[in-house]
Amino acid sequence: MKFKSLMTTAMAGLIGLATLGAAHAEDVLDKVKAAGVLKVGTETAFAPFDFIDAGDHVGLNVDLFAEIGKELGVTIEWVTLPWDGVFPGLESGKFDMVAGPATITNARMERFRFTAPIAEATVALLKKAGDDTIMKPEDIAGKPVGSGKATAQLAQVIEFGNTLSSPIEAKEYVSFNEAYADLAAGRVVAVANSFPNIAYVAQQRPETFEVIEPPFGVKTYFGFPGRPEPEYATLMDAIDAALAAIKADGRLGEIQKKWFGVTFDTPDKLTKAAI
Repeated sequence: MKFKSLMTTAMAGLIGLATLGAAHAEDVLDKVKAAGVLKVGTETAFAPFDFIDAGDHVGLNVDLFAEIGKELGVTIEWVTLPWDGVFPGLESGKFDMVAGPATITNARMERFRFTAPIAEATVALLKKAGDDTIMKPEDIAGKPVGSGKATAQLAQVIEFGNTLSSPIEAKEYVSFNEAYADLAAGRVVAVANSFPNIAYVAQQRPETFEVIEPPFGVKTYFGFPGRPEPEYATLMDAIDAALAAIKADGRLGEIQKKWFGVTFDTPDKLTKAAI
């Protein structure tokens, strides 16, 4: 009986310690404010959101997070890595959140907490300029098509390809820049990416690339992913509040216009995605 009593006491003590630890988990917003730094993970091969131009890190993400930093009173520290390492990096605590941005999907919403949408993400196709063998999305049937590894765009083009007369030959790339290079070289006939991204690429290199319209994907949106744990809630709330202020006073629209040439009508909050 004495042994059982000791075991019960010990178990109660362990449960109490675990509860105390959970209750005192460090609030991430407090930590960010105390350090004066928000660490943001991203890849730099996703123009016009995030890329390197003449040695400088530029893009919509850079401009938008600069405004978020102003709203929170912190500086932004960028942590760059390939896209397929971004989500594992977030979950392992290498940074506080992800710029990306990432297409908001229902599966991802179960795993991460997303900010309010910051741009449309509907998937479309980029082809080589002057290629009259592909005039509409369905013309990629049975042909090699590239997209980014571990992206929602890749998943959507494979799903779309499976509805065609012949499935596509999907080719995965670590970065979209590599996919665009293969498209220019004729190794793939098209690249699937979000409409804002390929519209920007075609605008920059009209002699090389052309957008296939209309987009084939369902209407989706980009958001910035963060972690869903309770200690991250105040940080994500603060970032949502910052984005709401940036949207309300027109700064978001100005940044979208700068990088896309157009502005997007995005919902203030997304509780369910189209995919």
